[in-house]
Amino acid sequence: MTSLLKRKQARVDALAESAGTSLAADAVKRMLRSPVALLGAFLVLLFLVLAVVAPFIAPKDPYQRYPELLEDLRPDFIPGAQPGFLLGGDELGRDFFSRLLVGAQQSLIVGVGATLIGLVLGMIIGGLAGAFGGWVDSWLMRFTDIMLSIPSLLLAISIAALASRGSQTTVIIAVAVTTVPIFARLLRGAMLAQRHSDHVLAATALGVRRRTVVFRHMLPNSLGPVIVQATLTLATAIIEAASLSFLGLGDPDPSRAEWGLMLGNSQRYIDVKPELAFYPAIAIIIVALGFTLLGESLREALDPKNRR
Repeated sequence: MTSLLKRKQARVDALAESAGTSLAADAVKRMLRSPVALLGAFLVLLFLVLAVVAPFIAPKDPYQRYPELLEDLRPDFIPGAQPGFLLGGDELGRDFFSRLLVGAQQSLIVGVGATLIGLVLGMIIGGLAGAFGGWVDSWLMRFTDIMLSIPSLLLAISIAALASRGSQTTVIIAVAVTTVPIFARLLRGAMLAQRHSDHVLAATALGVRRRTVVFRHMLPNSLGPVIVQATLTLATAIIEAASLSFLGLGDPDPSRAEWGLMLGNSQRYIDVKPELAFYPAIAIIIVALGFTLLGESLREALDPKNRR
C-alpha cells in the first residue's frame, strides 16, 4: 500500500514538473525531434546565410560582362562551365553562378519586405475588428472578404500593372496587399476567441479598461497563429514576387540579379541553355519548400492539442 502511494506521488510530482514547461519551450523540443522541422530550418537557414553573404562570396561581379564568355557567345550557343566560371555564362556573357547567388538576396528583400508590410497592415485591421466588434468588425471584414474573393496572384498582377513603371518597390507593395486579408482574418478570429476566455472575462469584470484588456490579455495571446502564418506567407511572397518579375511587371532593369527575372529572361534561350531556367526555378522551389516545412512544423508544435 505504501509503495502504491509512493508511485502515485511520483507521478503527481512528474506531472507537476512537466506542467511548468511553457508552450514555447515544449514546442522547441518537439521541433528538435521532428526531421521535417529540422529539414525546413536547415533550408531556411541556408537561404538566409547565402542571401546575407552572397555579395562577399560571389566569385565574380554578377553585373560585369566577361571577355572569356563573350568570345564564344552566339545566338545558338551560350558558354557552359569552364575554369573560373562554375556554371558558365548567361545570355549577356555574365557569370551565371554569381548572379544566382546574388539573386538570393533580392528574393529575401522582396519576400521579407512584402510579408512585414502585409503583417503590419493585417494586424491593424484584424486588431481593430477583434477589439471593437460590432459595425467596425462588420465593415472591416467585408473589406477583407472582397480582397479574398480575388485570387492573390491576379490581385498582385493588377496592382503591379497599375504602376506607371515597374520596380522592386512595386513588387513588394503588390505582394504585400495580397497578404493583408489573410493576417487580418487570422488575428481577428484569434482575438474573438480570446474575448470569451476566463482571464479576459475576469479582467473585464474587475473593471479593467478595454485598452488594457486588448493590449495585455487579448493581443499577446492571439499572436501565435499570426507568427506561424507569417512563416508560411514568406514562401508565398517569394513565389508571387518571382511570378511578377517573370511576367515583366517587376524591375525592368535586365541587369538585376533576381531569380524571377532571370527565369523570365531565360525563356528565349531554353533550347540553347536550359540551365538558365532550371537553376533559378530550383532555387525558388527549395526556398519555398523550406519555409513551408518550417511553418507547418511550427504550427503543429504550437498547437496545445499536440502537447503530451
